Amino acid sequence: MTEHIVTSYDDELKALAVKLTHMGGHAEKLLNDSIVALQTHDQDLAVRTIEADEIVDRLEEEVEEQAILMIAKRQPMAVDLREIVAAIKISSDLERIGDMAKNIAKRAVAVQSETGAQKSIVGIDHMSRLAAMQLKDVLDAYSQRDLEKAMLVWNRDSELDSMYTSIFRELLTYMMEDPRNITFSTHLLFAAKNIERVGDHATNIAETIYYLTKGEPLREQRPKDDASSFTSADFPQTDD
Repeated sequence: MTEHIVTSYDDELKALAVKLTHMGGHAEKLLNDSIVALQTHDQDLAVRTIEADEIVDRLEEEVEEQAILMIAKRQPMAVDLREIVAAIKISSDLERIGDMAKNIAKRAVAVQSETGAQKSIVGIDHMSRLAAMQLKDVLDAYSQRDLEKAMLVWNRDSELDSMYTSIFRELLTYMMEDPRNITFSTHLLFAAKNIERVGDHATNIAETIYYLTKGEPLREQRPKDDASSFTSADFPQTDD
């Protein structure tokens, strides 16, 4: 971050970055708590996670308000403008990650009375660990302005896609083998899709870091490896 003659300007930019980091920490916690709730059938934790999404929503509003005010007041150029635009874009992705975590927590509540392909949760656990690591690494990359670390996250997105495809096929098999597995497996499919979407948003943040550091958008096509027959359109991401 460049130094400015007006010290208050630097303070405003730093405060914006700090608020975004704070928001990222909350998004990480929501994701981790939602997965724990799903794995342990902890309904109380799931409910708390659903309610805590409001914190991330509020922080996104604060980041946007602060960013818009800075643009209006400071009329930033070049790297300063990119800093502010990047903050807005990243806050939007973090808000969506909060929504994904809330949706997973809702599935944790829904499966309380269901039985089925319990061992599939092991695969979802592995997938969720990778997604959580992706999120942590990309947030570290933002705070450190580390483009190399951001690009490592960007290149690992296909690994999450492969895991989702594997889980999708496994759960589909359980549903075909025994209709009693359908409800439980469907909830797990939605949870897995939300975890995969967390990876997509982490990849978005990595692309924003590229824009922030390079001054131009990343034009390469991102690596994808989702071979399931369902796309994101087949799994509507409701936020209610």
